[in-house]
Amino acid sequence: MDHLLAQHPQRAQLHNEIHARPPEALGTAVAIAHVVMWADAAQREASRAHLASLLRDQHQALPDAHSTHLRANLGGFRLRWELHTEFVTWTFSVPLAGEAWSQGMPAPATAAVPREWLSQLPGQCLCQLQLWVLPTRGFDEPPQLSELLREDSLVASSVAHGHGEVFTDFCIHADGSSRMLLLAGSMAPRRLGRLVQRLLEVETYRMAGLLGLPVAREAAAVLGQAEHELAALADAIRSADRDMEPELLDRLTRLAGQVESQYAATQARFSASSAYFELVDRRIRDIAESRLGGMQTIGEFMERRLSPARSTCEWVARRQNALSQRVSRISNLLRTRVEIEQQQSSQALLATMNQRQDLQLKLQSTVEGLSVAAITYYIVGLVSYLAKGAQALGWPWSPESTAAVAIPLVAGSVWWSLRSLHRRMFKH
Repeated sequence: MDHLLAQHPQRAQLHNEIHARPPEALGTAVAIAHVVMWADAAQREASRAHLASLLRDQHQALPDAHSTHLRANLGGFRLRWELHTEFVTWTFSVPLAGEAWSQGMPAPATAAVPREWLSQLPGQCLCQLQLWVLPTRGFDEPPQLSELLREDSLVASSVAHGHGEVFTDFCIHADGSSRMLLLAGSMAPRRLGRLVQRLLEVETYRMAGLLGLPVAREAAAVLGQAEHELAALADAIRSADRDMEPELLDRLTRLAGQVESQYAATQARFSASSAYFELVDRRIRDIAESRLGGMQTIGEFMERRLSPARSTCEWVARRQNALSQRVSRISNLLRTRVEIEQQQSSQALLATMNQRQDLQLKLQSTVEGLSVAAITYYIVGLVSYLAKGAQALGWPWSPESTAAVAIPLVAGSVWWSLRSLHRRMFKH
């Protein structure tokens, strides 16, 4: 049956989307390094080539041109590569020995990665997180916590409905990375893998969402100037005369172009930040955290520290929409005012034209009267000459009498002819 049905060209890709980027089963003693590289389209493609160079050196299968994620065991470490819309994530994991913490803080997972290759990752580093996953057995308190995290900004919570404990400080340390410690109890490897992936995504999407904050701050300064200009224009429109309206309309049009240009340049970033913030909220709900020892939880920290940035982005987006609507309303009002004045000018012009037409009709009537007199004069003159010639042939009337009798007849005929011509012209 399958071979008989026409297949949609994207069926396999869409069907496998639910299996994209699956969590990886993890043991309870592992060091993980998660690196997020912000990259454009060219840099994302370069990351694929950079991955291929590492796999080629390790005699591994290379990714194809359409791969968006890959997992590979490279001997000393495991690699997970994911290609996203705006960034690329590299996740390295190294198993830890049982006595890893007995000799102090263990080395991060990046220590096992070739340093030169790691330093040449395409793009710009947006997030670098070092995560250590350890079992809770044998520890009455988190091991070496003071060496790992800053106590003044420590955040901790019980996660996975009490099956694990996570500690972090959301700080960038001397090695350029943030740090997190997860103490996992009796959790299945796949469940632990899902929990670790959600913790990594919280940090990834938090940083990606915050990219809208600098844009919002820059946009707010431009919006302040635009709002001041709009207020000045509104006041000028209220008291402007007819001669100033073209200049005001030009200023308003340029302001509308500036507002719409900024809106187009920032709306995509604000929409992306909103989506990233929603993913942060969802991942925090997914880790099912609860308070640990009276300390601030990850959700509470995000609510207090992330909400102002999120609100700033949302406020600037709403401010842009409101300003755009205000500019549109004032533009419509000014255009309506100009159109009304144009209509009034047109009505005055039509009235003037009607007056001129009436004058032309009167003048035309006068000219027609003169024309009747002139034509009658010439025709009667011709009749007089005919009467003089006709006397030799026996015409009984004198030329003067003939001309006097012909005058009313000729004038009436000329007048009637002109009126008939006018009626035919106006009828058509």
